[in-house]
Amino acid sequence: MNSESGIQDDTQLTIEQAIANLQGEDLGLRVYAAWWLGRFRVDAPEAIDVLMAALEDEDDRTHTGGYPLRRNAARALGKLGDRRAVPVLLHALTCSDFYVREAAAQSLEMLGDRSSISLLVELLNDRVAGTHPAPEPPQLTQPFDAILEALGTLGAVEAIPDIRPFLDHFVPRVQYAAARAMYQLSEPGMADEYGDRLVQALSHDDLQLRRAVLADLGAIGYLGAADAIAQTLAENSLKLISLKGLLEKQVLLTSPPHLSPGAIKVMTIMDELL
Repeated sequence: MNSESGIQDDTQLTIEQAIANLQGEDLGLRVYAAWWLGRFRVDAPEAIDVLMAALEDEDDRTHTGGYPLRRNAARALGKLGDRRAVPVLLHALTCSDFYVREAAAQSLEMLGDRSSISLLVELLNDRVAGTHPAPEPPQLTQPFDAILEALGTLGAVEAIPDIRPFLDHFVPRVQYAAARAMYQLSEPGMADEYGDRLVQALSHDDLQLRRAVLADLGAIGYLGAADAIAQTLAENSLKLISLKGLLEKQVLLTSPPHLSPGAIKVMTIMDELL
């Protein structure tokens, strides 16, 4: 136990203690327990139960109306991979807290839940009543990047008309999320247009945006980005993670023990970065 903060050390906390803390009265311990259960991907049905209950919490609320405990609970439920959480995560998409909605969208993406598509599209078009914008600039009305990424991963081809306008959004990160989704949802002959958009974004002046684009390119596995990823002004560790995504996609396209030319190219680039 950390005597100053009252937070238990990761190595000392047990699953039973984390579950008990999440049901206790100490708000700090509850928020930490929700994070801990997700961080260590605790495979226990009772953990899912208490996290789902935490998504209805009203006690832990910031002065701006946010729900920190709900945010951690929503994130954890996606990491734990139990589809029993889908109904409460769908409800969380209507929460007033911007960051709860963001976490819920990301978790529904992780769970591969296509039943969430219609509500995600409603959020994308800002048609869900009672939701508040982000409390800091640029104060987006909805977590558009998380929603777009979820729609792309879920294969929501029906949402393409709703996604396309976001390619010109005033926030670059949202543009990139739209390009990522369009790549995933487009026919093979058309997808490269959106992959190339992301490649161009690797030359952005903002390091944080370059890092985000590396993650996007790794997520879609766009082979045409391999050389540009290697040359991006960013940490080699992040470039390797992005290239790993490309390699994983190439491996899926090959028949063991043979490797595709694309896989060999990516492996060679990764070796040069090590």
